[in-house]
Amino acid sequence: MTHRPTILVTPCTQAKGVEMADDSISLSNRYTDAVIAAGGLPVIFPATTSPQVIAEMVSRADGVMMTGGEDIDPRVYDKNMDPDLAKKAGPLEPERDLWEQTLVAEIFQQRKPVFGICRGHQMMNVALGGTLIVDIPTQVPKHLNHRRMDRRSDPVHPVEIAADSLLAQIIGARSLDVNSTHHQAIGRVAEPLRVVAQSSDGIAEAAELRDPSRLPFFLTVQFHPERLVDKGPAYRQLFDRFVAACAAPRSPH
Repeated sequence: MTHRPTILVTPCTQAKGVEMADDSISLSNRYTDAVIAAGGLPVIFPATTSPQVIAEMVSRADGVMMTGGEDIDPRVYDKNMDPDLAKKAGPLEPERDLWEQTLVAEIFQQRKPVFGICRGHQMMNVALGGTLIVDIPTQVPKHLNHRRMDRRSDPVHPVEIAADSLLAQIIGARSLDVNSTHHQAIGRVAEPLRVVAQSSDGIAEAAELRDPSRLPFFLTVQFHPERLVDKGPAYRQLFDRFVAACAAPRSPH
């Protein structure tokens, strides 16, 4: 690839005093390493709520990768949630909730490829009008243990994949073993989305657009493929296909 496509990568946000004396951002190198290995040039999003700056960042990028992080504030998608349930959410990233919603709107406005991972999977659903399961152990009977922080870089359970999905096409299989480090998940699915992979307890493990023509590439996953790229080709292929879509020439709109 002679020209590496520019991939805008979202970071976590941290309040002042957590790591720096000021508000700051942080990001695992595994995300950017996976993008570079796939032929992309990662650029870290500057964590601004300015609509003008967000629009320009998206305009200059060839694609956007929305990464993992802390919980989304339940008030973003359900202002009438039971207070006891809402307390199950946290830590929160309130500023990130704001700029990621604006970012999603720009992705669709400017028709840019997007790949969402973990929180990125959840935020895409929220930004498009869906809701979240606030706490899987509280709300999902007979749930799997999805919060395997002790094995964050190991596959811990399988997911079943829809035969007609982009995900199945990319990895060439109807199932995939994935890692799992979350306690929240997609609840009510946003109208533009379809769930294309599920764990045995019904948790939405991947989502795609009902109308794929809306964007050049769209895929969100609940698991963390950037932590599994050395475990098999399927995980690397997710980044390869995303970056290839970002590199593909597109007519202006």
